[in-house]
Amino acid sequence: MHDVIVIGAGPVGLACSIEAKRRGLDSLIIEKGALCNSFIGYPTQMEFFSTPELLEIGGHPFPTRDYKPRREEALDYYRGVATAEDLDLRLYEPVTDLRGSDGHFTVVTDEATHETRKVVVATGFYDVPNRMNVPGEDLDKVRHYFKEPYPYALTDVAVVGGANSAVKAALNCYRHEATVTMVVREPTLDDGVKYWLRPDAENRIAEGSIDAYFNTTVSAIEPETLHLDTPDGPERIDNDFVLAMTGYRPNYDFLEQLGIAIRDDEARTPVHDEEGETFETNRDGLYLAGTICGGCNTSRWFIENGRFHAERIMDHIAVTLETEPAVA
Repeated sequence: MHDVIVIGAGPVGLACSIEAKRRGLDSLIIEKGALCNSFIGYPTQMEFFSTPELLEIGGHPFPTRDYKPRREEALDYYRGVATAEDLDLRLYEPVTDLRGSDGHFTVVTDEATHETRKVVVATGFYDVPNRMNVPGEDLDKVRHYFKEPYPYALTDVAVVGGANSAVKAALNCYRHEATVTMVVREPTLDDGVKYWLRPDAENRIAEGSIDAYFNTTVSAIEPETLHLDTPDGPERIDNDFVLAMTGYRPNYDFLEQLGIAIRDDEARTPVHDEEGETFETNRDGLYLAGTICGGCNTSRWFIENGRFHAERIMDHIAVTLETEPAVA
């Protein structure tokens, strides 16, 4: 019987287990993929927007070569922290069910069952892309994740979206001699595009190096063409690949399977205690931590502020377990 099981081995999940350990609680982390699995899907050599001290967990310094860390440095750092803290990890073991109740849960995976008194869900939102829901979206040419520009060199690439990920993908592909077209449903690039990216993208668009359709959506995708709904009517362009940088959302099916209610608000926020900052959900003994707390508002929580959820959650769990008898 563990005191707490954390579902998700990202930075916030690791922070939760560290904070549990420092309160004398026995914890186990269960992860469906690799350690920091979301980072595996990030672009190669991606630079974080945050400086290293804002990504640190457990008081472990984050050494970096440059002012801001890159994806590979973060993967090394969090692996090093997990090793230094001797965290109990079960990787590549998807959770399929959560049975029981507060004080005695059974976490069911593909490989085993694990008994625990409390559960924390820190699964983030990067695993489920926002779909365009258009014909042809399931073709192999459509990618919802951008890893690196090399596969798209000397091809016709459409980048759907106008936020940071879309802008970076478009610029990278352009600089690797792809013919790039941006498809943006808003009248301009997103207001949140970083200040060092925006002028680069706007200048490339202004000079015609990157084509851009604003107030435009994709209506259909075919093997060699892309159909657009533009302000001037339907249009069809040559196309080899579609990079759908349309954002991501939590795995709501998984949350509902765990018994977590979803609010009927614009962000579809999972129900949890925000005012008291215990982050306990509507299911007693089950907590949320990290970016998943924001639902579809994926810009609300980041590593730099979500990591502090771990302290508050484990404070609450430690106090609760002191006052509750263990269930046999």
